Amino acid sequence: MYGNNKTEVSLVSKGKKTKISIEDTLPHQINSPSWKETGIEMKEPFVNEYGVMIGDSFYDSEVSPLNQWSDEIDPAIMSGEQWIHPTNDIGWNTPENRELIESKRKPLGVPFTHPDKDVSYNSD
Repeated sequence: MYGNNKTEVSLVSKGKKTKISIEDTLPHQINSPSWKETGIEMKEPFVNEYGVMIGDSFYDSEVSPLNQWSDEIDPAIMSGEQWIHPTNDIGWNTPENRELIESKRKPLGVPFTHPDKDVSYNSD
């Protein structure tokens, strides 16, 4: 699903089956920007030094310090790069980071317009 992210899913609504592409649209979080046509390649999930899978969109891990919390656990272990996925992180939902992604997309170009009035007609 990562790298060459051309996955299709089927949705069934009112008995009608529709296939849609989720190509370069992970993460699947509300208000997440699309990575499509940005040139940024989706990265695969990874296991950090604590054995927690990062970037798989399943946020509850049995080996996470959050699920084994006690007075002896230093909260600082939950900080740092080993807890952040480069392309599937909720931080991409902020306006500043969305703008970074949008700026990587090639512009569509000048929209074609067909004027209905020739303002230069008979002005020669």
